[in-house]
Amino acid sequence: MNLSERDLLYNWHPYTQHKTAQFHPAIVRGKDSLLWDENGNEFIDAIASWWVNPFGHSNQVIADAIYKQLTTLEHVLFGGFTHDKAVLLSEKLMEILPSNQKKIFYSDNGSTAVEVAIKGCLQYFYNKDKKRTKIIAFEDAFHGDTFGAMAASGISLYTEAFKSSLLEVVRVPIPTQGNEQKAIEILENLVKTDDYAAFIFEPLVLGAAGMVMYKPEILEKMITICKQNNVFTIADEVMTGFGKTGKTFASDYLHIKPDVMCLSKALTGGTIPMAITTFCQEIYDGFYDDDIDKALFHGHTFTANPTGCAAALASISLLQTDEMQHNIQRVNASHLAFEEKIKNHPKVKTTRVLGTIFALEIKTKTAESYYGTMRTKLFNFFMENGIIMRPIGNIVYILPPYIITENQLQKVYQTIENALEIV
Repeated sequence: MNLSERDLLYNWHPYTQHKTAQFHPAIVRGKDSLLWDENGNEFIDAIASWWVNPFGHSNQVIADAIYKQLTTLEHVLFGGFTHDKAVLLSEKLMEILPSNQKKIFYSDNGSTAVEVAIKGCLQYFYNKDKKRTKIIAFEDAFHGDTFGAMAASGISLYTEAFKSSLLEVVRVPIPTQGNEQKAIEILENLVKTDDYAAFIFEPLVLGAAGMVMYKPEILEKMITICKQNNVFTIADEVMTGFGKTGKTFASDYLHIKPDVMCLSKALTGGTIPMAITTFCQEIYDGFYDDDIDKALFHGHTFTANPTGCAAALASISLLQTDEMQHNIQRVNASHLAFEEKIKNHPKVKTTRVLGTIFALEIKTKTAESYYGTMRTKLFNFFMENGIIMRPIGNIVYILPPYIITENQLQKVYQTIENALEIV
């Protein structure tokens, strides 16, 4: 049996109905923007393997940093101890984060970063003997698969089976063009009740919703409303962080900053699982007390793993190079040129670009489900043509490694054009 056949014997894959799913291609090697399967087939990784590999696969700089760290200190518990890489990484992050972010809490992945953020906001009010037990989130949001993150997520496909067990969350519309005033009015009415600890959002781009985009100006208004009513704001930058939107963080487009930020995915350049939740001083101070019961009792075995910290330091150093910043601008310029070319195609409903993110919505006669027939047909077509992409219903998006070549980008664009002819 080959690897794909052996895989099916024991492995249970995420977001997969195994009774109807096809086999999973076995990837055996990666370099830069390319991946190869066990049969030698080559693929362009046009989504940076779920948005985590901005500097490409098998990046030598990050690999060297990981190897060096493994020969020095692979791991040490962070409960009651510290180490140089965690200190250095926190110092580096303070240089690039919004200035109101003062404290850093390490965890394992995007979902756990969100869990820490939600627990931090809820317990802040608990520590103050104030009953604020609800949070606010956008419709169609996605924040992860653990229970707090699921509660904040608005895609019922992921949460329906658990909705009776979840934290209470009230939703506001995504403030896309035409919905701004409605979103503002609903938010204003909610925060006046003193029931809500936090408003969590994906800043400027809702990834799993189909790369839905909205303007920074309206988000600033929503953050301001929350601040005026003592509701904390949480920016889930798991997808948008580390250059995806053209700036280091999507929050860098804002003059008024969120109180909490969640980071993961590209944090370590796609190498080692790691996440970070950053807090403003006010929230941290709500736990700083002589009473041990007011501490944040949350932790993970691999919190602030030294090897992950070393990978993150190398990843940030790559992001800050002139070459990588040029690559981000180059990819954005190519996306804008392709958008201009494709936006009037008779099968294209809408297009949108922000930084290295490109998305188009295909016209359909009926609503297309998240994992529907069109999505499967498009996914298979792209794979047959050597492109790894994961359409979301009738939404096709590109979020490539920043080091993708122009020739590779043009092949991706041409394949999208060809795909429009088969739907």
